[in-house]
Amino acid sequence: MLIIAILMLSLLHGYVGLRIIPSMQLAAPWTWIIWAVLAFLTFIPLLPLALRFMGYENGLTDALSWVGYTSLGFFTLAFLILLTRDGLWLVTAAGGKTWSILNSWLNQEGLANVPIDPSRRQFFVSMMNLGIVSLTGGLSAYGFFQARRNAQLKHIKVPIRDLPAELEGFRIVQISDLHVGPTIKRDFVRKVVDDVHGLNPDLIAITGDLVDGSVDHLSDDVAPLADLTAPHGKYFVTGNHEYYSGVDHWIREVERLGFKNLLNEHEVRDVAGAKLTVAGVTDLHAHQIVKEHRTSPRAALENAPKDSIKLLLAHQPGSIHEAQQNGAHLQLSGHTHGGQFKPFNLAVSRAHPYVQGLHDHKGTWIYVNAGTGYWGPPLRIGVPSELTVLELTAAEKSAAA
Repeated sequence: MLIIAILMLSLLHGYVGLRIIPSMQLAAPWTWIIWAVLAFLTFIPLLPLALRFMGYENGLTDALSWVGYTSLGFFTLAFLILLTRDGLWLVTAAGGKTWSILNSWLNQEGLANVPIDPSRRQFFVSMMNLGIVSLTGGLSAYGFFQARRNAQLKHIKVPIRDLPAELEGFRIVQISDLHVGPTIKRDFVRKVVDDVHGLNPDLIAITGDLVDGSVDHLSDDVAPLADLTAPHGKYFVTGNHEYYSGVDHWIREVERLGFKNLLNEHEVRDVAGAKLTVAGVTDLHAHQIVKEHRTSPRAALENAPKDSIKLLLAHQPGSIHEAQQNGAHLQLSGHTHGGQFKPFNLAVSRAHPYVQGLHDHKGTWIYVNAGTGYWGPPLRIGVPSELTVLELTAAEKSAAA
């Protein structure tokens, strides 16, 4: 995995360097200095991860993360823009070559291509590269602002078949993929908690990837979550990142903050006489790290009252297949971040059955939260972070509306 990450980062940064640095036409010492800086920026995103793995978590690690992740966001955007430009150039060049061949076949010498002055071409390339760097900087700044601002509130009505009247209007607030860690700290968490306070939730669910780091380093940062309250409970399920951060310690810490951990199990809530089964599963790939945590929607929903409305909390959307087979009415998931910034959403859609929003999967609803925080680069473009209110409503009422 480390070798793959190094190769991908080298390809990304190397391509940007090869397309930008030669066009700058700098003297040799400056060229080598820029290449050295680029090499440093290539590996710095991996440095804080390596330090964390070795047990070093402190202010220096967080500072390195800020530099590495912000730089990675900039170079990712630059890579995508340059790749698009170069692809268009190749298409244009191929078209020109084809036209030249057709001209020669038709003996239309008067339409031959006029040679381009190399100095003019170099000036044009240099100005275009300067424009691309400026555009990338502007997009990075915009994406940073979008990532760090308050999560966008989304109010989603979910039409449930045979919904008891007592559950009409039942409000679930979903937080997902907060990723408290090197760049998301207590102030960010406090803003989320304050926003939830004004939503009057009946139930609060955190659907995994709460943290990126140890309890020792982050307990103060997640502490505001203890202030969250809801009459029908606060629930938590593990995401893949909890398993990278000491899952047993975090399960205990989340319980200390007042949340009920659902590890392939359920709890039945009485809502004015109606039954709501709140079930939860471990992360889809949890067993790769903790064998005993193999995910099981079947076990989570087993023996749930047949006349209850069944809600399943599952970090990854891929759990929807087994959730539907075992009678879940609604699954709440996260994990995808909605791609976090376009056009990455297209790549994410290749790996997951659903990427973002509400979907009907063979009669079972699934809602995929695009993430209340972000992971890696502090960057969101076209995919804002979200805090979600899901309101249950009878299916026929929804259809009539």
